[in-house]
Amino acid sequence: MPFTIQQAIAELRKKHVAVLGLGVSNTPLIKMLLRADVEVLACDRKVRAELSGRDEELESLGATLCLGEDYLDHLQGQDVIFRTPGLHPDTPQLAAARQRGSLITSEMELFFRVCPCKIIAVTGSDGKTTTTTIISEFLKAAGHTVYLGGNIGRPLLADADGMFPEDIVVLELSSFQLMTMTRSPDIAVVTNVSPNHLDIHKSMGEYISAKENILKYQSPDGCAVLNYDNEITRAFAKGAAGTVRFFGRSGALEHGIVERDGAICDTVGEETRTVLPLADILLPGAHNVENYMAAIAAVQGMVSDDVIRGVAKRFAGVEHRIELVRTLNGVRYYNDSIASSPTRTIAGLRSFPQKLILIAGGYDKQIPFAALGTEITAHVKQLFLTGDTAGKIRAAVEQAPGYAPQTTPITVINDFTQAVLAAHMAAQPGDVVLLSPACASFDHFVNFAARGEAFKKIVYGL
Repeated sequence: MPFTIQQAIAELRKKHVAVLGLGVSNTPLIKMLLRADVEVLACDRKVRAELSGRDEELESLGATLCLGEDYLDHLQGQDVIFRTPGLHPDTPQLAAARQRGSLITSEMELFFRVCPCKIIAVTGSDGKTTTTTIISEFLKAAGHTVYLGGNIGRPLLADADGMFPEDIVVLELSSFQLMTMTRSPDIAVVTNVSPNHLDIHKSMGEYISAKENILKYQSPDGCAVLNYDNEITRAFAKGAAGTVRFFGRSGALEHGIVERDGAICDTVGEETRTVLPLADILLPGAHNVENYMAAIAAVQGMVSDDVIRGVAKRFAGVEHRIELVRTLNGVRYYNDSIASSPTRTIAGLRSFPQKLILIAGGYDKQIPFAALGTEITAHVKQLFLTGDTAGKIRAAVEQAPGYAPQTTPITVINDFTQAVLAAHMAAQPGDVVLLSPACASFDHFVNFAARGEAFKKIVYGL
């Protein structure tokens, strides 16, 4: 018999439980546990004034709160500790609790334990949200009952009790969620791996290991969908216990999901089947072709080619991902705030046939910008930099081969609003203004979505 959410809650009622972080993933968990009469210590670095009444709501349900800078210093006596995804599992206070015998887990780890149906999960440095969404759109269009969650949408733990074995869960998983996972999805998709989040991960090796964790615990019945063109993800195949499905655009892949003659094709042995003409894909950019390839590989045997083509023709993308905000006086303004890494911004720059006006810069994740500098020199007609990394990006561009100040003028403006307005003033009819920061948002915004909304509000007000 499968382990159920009721059984999990019954176990937790006998224990002292702490939940670290009162954010998007953990607040619903805390509420569910409190309503099931589980004793909960809810901890967060924020103080009451920053919680917008969430503190009072949780206390009214019975939670004990521990807030402020020392929120991790009161974990003695806790049997089970739910970690927020962004908190490194080797944080000294968690390491000490682990030595005292506490079980360190997460909302996602518990969900994997109680989920009664097939799980398809997607991770990667870039493209995971769009790929996850495309997979869910394919499955819904094919008539399946689909639950979309993880690092996208909403936490699904509270929905587990209403799921049936024939349903399908589609998850986006971050490296932070994957670090301590001891279960893997039925179908694991890795879009690509490149340097990212090195401000939190101890090393690139740790980051790679976290990504590989998505397939580490699969059974022989599992399936790993891997990007053949990415050296790191290609190497993951060696550790796969089940089936491996490769996808790739480079032409080096002979069998799998490939791009041939203007279409995404499925090649098996000597036979090639056209699945999706590239002309049917509404989303711009070669990176979105790769996202479709990964999604098609993930749903093999569950979705027909006709359904895939129908979705591709109507799916306009996910907000903050090369999102056309407005056309004003012949100038198009695009919001690509999700681009929190250089590789993501490079993909955005390559999505347009012309040189762009680019707005970039933000929080420093300790990722090198040399490759971005070269791409900006090739694809950008005018560069506006803002945020903590403005100096680093400027240096990378100025050191790039072929850089000339007259062909790629650079302006540094610390204020985000003024940077957007300056880009607007520089634009001429026919230009494209692209917000694609290549950095996280935390220097000025709570997250990439808030940054994108701020950009859109400024553009709508022009």
